[in-house]
Amino acid sequence: MTNILIAGVGGQGTVLAAKLLATAATNKGWQVRTAETIGMAQRGGSVVSHVRMGDAGEEVLAPLITHGTADMIIGFEPGEAARALPYLARDGMVVTATTTVQPVTSALSGQPYDAQEILNAMQTLLYNEAVRMRTSGRRRSRNGAAPHEPELVCVNDAAVLRRLGASRRMLNTVMLAAALSKGRVPLTVEDLREAIPQVIKPQHVPANLRATEL
Repeated sequence: MTNILIAGVGGQGTVLAAKLLATAATNKGWQVRTAETIGMAQRGGSVVSHVRMGDAGEEVLAPLITHGTADMIIGFEPGEAARALPYLARDGMVVTATTTVQPVTSALSGQPYDAQEILNAMQTLLYNEAVRMRTSGRRRSRNGAAPHEPELVCVNDAAVLRRLGASRRMLNTVMLAAALSKGRVPLTVEDLREAIPQVIKPQHVPANLRATEL
């Protein structure tokens, strides 16, 4: 079983990203279930999408990922990635964008939060967990294989989008491609590219395919 959690804010395309992953998994013949938990605001509120894939032929009975079982968290916004950390498995990976979406409270107070502080805190937490894994002599992950160490990957999404000549509407595809390129889950960037024409409106397919060319 592979569990991927996508965390962002309303308007960033987290639900569409989950649909792309689910389609890629279905194309492989896997059973897959998805679910979303959506904040109070349609745009600007927290949105978390759960994607559970039976990549070893398992039946997926429930759509929600429980705490401590996400193989990967894909954060479209650093604060939302940090908020989702309780879901991460001990040997999981966090792939997060570095561009912030400031909440209304920050705008009203005139005190925007610093993305680098959030990223540093996540890095420290995952490093400390990696040290605990080494010193505890833990030899097996949840699926019985040798475990990875927890890892944080920061994607300079603004620079990537600028290089591709893409708008921020392509952030979700860029982040999926960046995450799948790490090889920590059994889907590939090519699987994503195959799913794009099946999910995305035809007029937007070329732009989304370009967004996978990191």
